[in-house]
Amino acid sequence: MCGIAGFCNFDENYSCSQNKYIKILKKMATQLHRRGPDARGHYLSKHFGLAHARLSIIDLAAGTQPMYRTVDGYTYAISYNGELYNTEELRRELSMKGWHFYTHSDTEVILIGHIQYGPAFVEKMNGIFAYAFVNEKEQSITLYRDRCGVKPLFYTIFQGVLLFGSEMKAIFQYPGYVPCLDSKGLNEIFSIGPAKTSGSGIFKDMNELLPGHYLYYTEGTCKQTCYWKLNSLPHTDCYEDTIEKTRSLVIDSIKRQMVSDVPICTFLSGGVDSSLVSAVCNKELQKQGKVLQTYSFDFVNNEQYFQSNPYQPASDKPYVTQMVHYLGSNHTYLECDNYTMADCLYDSVDARDLPAMADIDSSMLHFCHQVKEHNKVTLTGECADEIFGGYPWFHKQECFDANTFPWSMDLTIRKSVLSDSFLSELNMDDYVNHAYQTSLAQTPRLAEDTKEEARRREIAYLNLRWFMQTLLDRMDRTSMYSGLEARVPFADHRIIEYVWNVPWSMKYRNGIAKNLLREAGRGLLPDEILFRKKSPYPKTYDPAYEQLLRHRIIEVIEDSTSPIMQFLDKTKVYIFLNSPFHYEQPWYGQLMAGPQMIAYLLQINYWLKKYHIQILS
Repeated sequence: MCGIAGFCNFDENYSCSQNKYIKILKKMATQLHRRGPDARGHYLSKHFGLAHARLSIIDLAAGTQPMYRTVDGYTYAISYNGELYNTEELRRELSMKGWHFYTHSDTEVILIGHIQYGPAFVEKMNGIFAYAFVNEKEQSITLYRDRCGVKPLFYTIFQGVLLFGSEMKAIFQYPGYVPCLDSKGLNEIFSIGPAKTSGSGIFKDMNELLPGHYLYYTEGTCKQTCYWKLNSLPHTDCYEDTIEKTRSLVIDSIKRQMVSDVPICTFLSGGVDSSLVSAVCNKELQKQGKVLQTYSFDFVNNEQYFQSNPYQPASDKPYVTQMVHYLGSNHTYLECDNYTMADCLYDSVDARDLPAMADIDSSMLHFCHQVKEHNKVTLTGECADEIFGGYPWFHKQECFDANTFPWSMDLTIRKSVLSDSFLSELNMDDYVNHAYQTSLAQTPRLAEDTKEEARRREIAYLNLRWFMQTLLDRMDRTSMYSGLEARVPFADHRIIEYVWNVPWSMKYRNGIAKNLLREAGRGLLPDEILFRKKSPYPKTYDPAYEQLLRHRIIEVIEDSTSPIMQFLDKTKVYIFLNSPFHYEQPWYGQLMAGPQMIAYLLQINYWLKKYHIQILS
């Protein structure tokens, strides 16, 4: 994985001021150094500038970027972030058409593929990616993003210049650009965050390229095209064939994503998702005489303070231990203490350029930093719940009936600390309702669906479009902040396309959540793991962490210079802090309303201060 950035301006000849614009490209790449600590490069021509920060995974010696090729007197260049999992098939196809390759990298395959096929080549790709392709013959630049939005790509048009980057902080390096927030951006933060509307870059005029889209930009033209979307079709496979097809797709995806010139590892929580990924990886490595490295995460003193609740019914550690014995993996138990987690709240904002999922981001960022000390590439079990229907809101009647996002049904807690004047300006309920209704209207429909099945499809679409994207953002930013490449084999578009049309009666057969995935995993895992009740990413229950957050937020609200105080009511915040925190009451998804809400406010304050964000009236 890497970081990319760049700019394009048809009214400027960069060749006349090379030193100036190379310096800007270098500053952009420097901002992405955590995504790519191994090397940096740039490409500059008359109207195009590309920057790159590289994390070396494939073809360590020859995969330098930006990469370019001159054909018939015209140059084509690419700056690429991602991994292509069908590289060899595509390389063979292009070789048969007469192309010669000078490296073993997937970057060169994508470069040549676009010279040969144009934008349509992206439809042949199976991978996670975001990249910029410069066509000097056409005098155009095209930005591409993978189907599920695993890899980020932001862009804006500023004073006639197209600016883009893997992270917004790279764009901020362009001279004169100042990040601003209008009422829409404020609603994204306070009403919807830590999720965000698809395509939104939160800041005014900042966009994120939509998943499954590419943006074609040339003089006088800026056009975004959808090259992939879900289609609702009748499911014709019988139950047994559906299980077998799912099993085949999952195993193939995991195997494909093991490609690497450096050792891989897996995250192992003891749940069905990460355990399946680890089991398949382990089996493949055993064929090579290698031992799989696995990692699990928990919090200091969690054995003492853990509280079973509907959102987290059991501690992970006993199941992790069982899986480690089953696999024979080389395992490391990682822990995070209260102060580290609280301090990393700010690092996670640095990583995402936005307030994040509170201690869910901060602890994962810390764990990824520890993993990176030993490994560069990891495979995770992320996204299985969104695809196979594992979350409580797929099953609970009140979520099924709710006319809003099922992971954030009640805005009361969010409103409880905001000033009355700010609440009046935001119109939070209207903003959330508009975002919700817009997404519902985009749900791919099937005429044959019953009313209940149609609603299931809506909930599934909301999860893929919103909740899964939030978790993918979290996984990308927290891992890449330490130069760790995290792969998500369940987010293979082939799996998503197939499972999308599988009826709920197969996914939830016999009242078992994610039944289809569990049945597809038979023989790969012990039944105690395969049919374990879902338990989400762990959280600390140590009251000392809650007290630490209380002290920090009090320092913020008692400081009149704190930028967040223009939005908060100090009296309301104290009322909130003096009320009992119910750990079973959710704030966002399965995040607890008390500690995570405080942590999110701390992140917002830090974010406003660090980025010197201007608030537009």
